[in-house]
Amino acid sequence: MAKTLTEKILESHLIEGEMEKGEPIGIKIDQTLTQDATGTMAYLQFEAMGLEKVQNELAVSYIDHNTVQVGFENADDHKYLQSVAAKKGVVFSRPGNGICHQVHLERFGQPGKTLLGSDSHTPTGGGLSMIAIGAGGLDIAVAMAGGPFHIITPKIIEIRLSGKLREWVSAKDVILTVLQKFGVKGNVNCIFEYTGEGVKTLQVPERATICNMGAECGVTTSIFPSDENTKAFLDAQGRGECYRPLSADDGAKYDDVFELNLSEVVPLCAAPHSPGNVESIKSLQGKKVDQVLIGSCTNSSYDDMRKVANILDGQTVNPSVSLGIAPGSREVLLMLSEDGSLEKLIKAGARILESACGFCIGNHQSPGSGAVSLRTSNRNFERRSGTADAQLYLVSPETAALAAITGVFTDPLSDHGIKYPGTFLVDKFIIDDSMFIFPPKNTDDIVISRGPNIGAPPSNTPLEYHAKGEVTIKVGDKITTDHIMPAGARLKYRSNIPEYSKYVFEGVDPTFHDRCLANKKEGKANFIVAGASYGQGSSREHAAICPMYLGVKVVLAVSIERIHQNNLCNFGIVPLTFTDEEDYNAIKQGDDIYIQDLPDQIEMAYLEGNPVIVEVGGRNIKMKCDITADQKEMLINGGLLNVLKSKTEAK
Repeated sequence: MAKTLTEKILESHLIEGEMEKGEPIGIKIDQTLTQDATGTMAYLQFEAMGLEKVQNELAVSYIDHNTVQVGFENADDHKYLQSVAAKKGVVFSRPGNGICHQVHLERFGQPGKTLLGSDSHTPTGGGLSMIAIGAGGLDIAVAMAGGPFHIITPKIIEIRLSGKLREWVSAKDVILTVLQKFGVKGNVNCIFEYTGEGVKTLQVPERATICNMGAECGVTTSIFPSDENTKAFLDAQGRGECYRPLSADDGAKYDDVFELNLSEVVPLCAAPHSPGNVESIKSLQGKKVDQVLIGSCTNSSYDDMRKVANILDGQTVNPSVSLGIAPGSREVLLMLSEDGSLEKLIKAGARILESACGFCIGNHQSPGSGAVSLRTSNRNFERRSGTADAQLYLVSPETAALAAITGVFTDPLSDHGIKYPGTFLVDKFIIDDSMFIFPPKNTDDIVISRGPNIGAPPSNTPLEYHAKGEVTIKVGDKITTDHIMPAGARLKYRSNIPEYSKYVFEGVDPTFHDRCLANKKEGKANFIVAGASYGQGSSREHAAICPMYLGVKVVLAVSIERIHQNNLCNFGIVPLTFTDEEDYNAIKQGDDIYIQDLPDQIEMAYLEGNPVIVEVGGRNIKMKCDITADQKEMLINGGLLNVLKSKTEAK
């Protein structure tokens, strides 16, 4: 039977279950990656499992998020990560080596492999024909221990490309077109597979950009075939031996098809405050711009950066604009330095930023109050930049560079008088792996370093028979993990759960933490009620860990995003969804809430598909509990760590 590329790779890695649509499966994970915002907890959890060494083919620990080390916390975490990597057999990518997704694409990605990363933009690896999936840190720890990763057998949506992009139109505009079609919700347990004649017109960095931002649609991952362009990229990276041709069989059946003619794509942007809020640049022509930031894991490749340098060549950044540029990796920065592009950027007035995530997660370069900021990154959630009332627009590098010169939104297809910079194919990249620290063979003398901000991973208690408390907070649609657990200046507390928990829902309701602790002290459970697409965005498992620490027992939502639902189950928080959205509308914050026989109800919800009956404000409502067998076990036992501990003790 003819198979899709997705089916071929998943089937070759299948460990548990059968490939039937909508059914749970467990797949073998070849490679894992972590970054420092999520990695500390992942490695603490791996340590808690008691294993001496990682068991998968390759594990890499990247330092790319908290590189602006204000206070001792981040430096201590980095020291911990370096020492635990050496002790446990993990490759360590030092600060300054670059953003995990860009660097992994350059130096480690391989067609046909599976990659699991504690960052939601891990699907970037799909540009190299990998099944690359973002997940919470605890899932990464299990994968490093050699355990399977569980997903629902996905629907596979074919995005069939034809034609060729015009000058000034880029891969960023392609994925924004896809977002315009599919939106940011309703795509759970789907994979986008790109096919068609248009694929061969896109180079690996362009494909990586498209796969990276596919995460904003909420899909499990995205993937391109492995072809001559893939071979050329790997050859240029000195890794030609990793190449293997991969594609779907002729006649492969897909669950849906989206026809996209690249020749018809126009320059687009994601307007505030969602990647799915897509508008044309032409419709915003002339709108004043205050800040332009070019970089992030989405658009910081050598090709992107060199284009920007050539657009800015001989120009001066507009006096009303602050321009910052962050190359995605040390390799890219070295290439720009060698070919003269770096000089062009500096002469134009760009501020050269560190090869790190930085501005994308609000770690620096926060815009002024009410400012309009154009960014080539992948998310523009409210407050994510560090400025509550800033207006963030997500654009292509070409659009960003033009705005930096003109000071306003400038349609790249308009008569702006600037020469098109062209596309750059590289025969050989500058390869320098000296910023990787590979683990030694003898680790007996290595002592893992732990600063005072690093605590043990918290665990939950088994599910109580009755859950009684109040609706501690009610929130609306599209609540992101940034809303739940702010990043930026707060990320330095990620290894200190009691401290980090003080900031849960900080930008939504700063009293949430105190009210949770008051309820917990009185023996009352805390409940979160939310609208559609709760937990979208980052894979930040702290958005489950910290609420768990505060006594949150159940989340009731219109819908919950895939990664966040798994994180909730990993830490023993019950995810329920409304069978009738009117019940969501009727609930008020502060309502009394009671669930009787909760473990039994969850058991029957899994076995028979029965609703979970929840009493809210004196009336009974029916909730769905859509979970797998593994998630059921986690919920009843109070989380995955408890399950693993009991299995270890049983041996």
